[in-house]
Amino acid sequence: MSFTRSQVLSTASLATAARELAGRDQTLAAILTTHGNPPLWRRTAGFPTLVHIILEQQVSLRSGKAMFDRLNASIEPFEPASFVERGETYLRSLGVTRQKAAYLIHLASLIVEGELNLTRLGRMSDQEARTALMQVKGIGLWSADVYLLMAMRRADIWPAGDLALAVAAKDLLGLTNRPTPEELEQLAEKWRPLRAVAARMLWQYYLAKKAKQRITVTSKSSMT
Repeated sequence: MSFTRSQVLSTASLATAARELAGRDQTLAAILTTHGNPPLWRRTAGFPTLVHIILEQQVSLRSGKAMFDRLNASIEPFEPASFVERGETYLRSLGVTRQKAAYLIHLASLIVEGELNLTRLGRMSDQEARTALMQVKGIGLWSADVYLLMAMRRADIWPAGDLALAVAAKDLLGLTNRPTPEELEQLAEKWRPLRAVAARMLWQYYLAKKAKQRITVTSKSSMT
């Protein structure tokens, strides 16, 4: 299976790609057999999603979502120009940290000034789109890859710096140590050109295991 730049993963093509990977990789086959097709986990491409990604950096997903909801309720319309008009001081008054407020204003300014065109990303290669996103202060490699994988639904994006992927890979492959981003990059070479599909399958495994552990802990607690 191959994807052009203009194509994005859908629920149907994701399922097909997962079966293809399972047919040539026993580890992924086990995930598919146990957990079924991986979720698409899609986000809407555009400015709000980039804001959300910046806000959830180095905090829990719940905290990032709570802050995003606060901004979304306070800034109308939720557009780059509105952020530039209100400025960093206003964002900080809503609880955004000094650093993230600066990141958000920089992102909004680049879009307003035409230096970052999010629509044009769809016509770029993975690396070109990644480079364009990383000109924004606060958007590093992981954040750019998450946007390309979830919002643009590119098929071969592999966020090698993702902690959950490293934990899942260590467990599934029986590794002694958690792989470094460089090692994780090498491990994923065999899954080209569908590494984003493999990433979703590993996340699926990771989340299922975490959920099972929570149930086990809750069960033991209720018995004491």
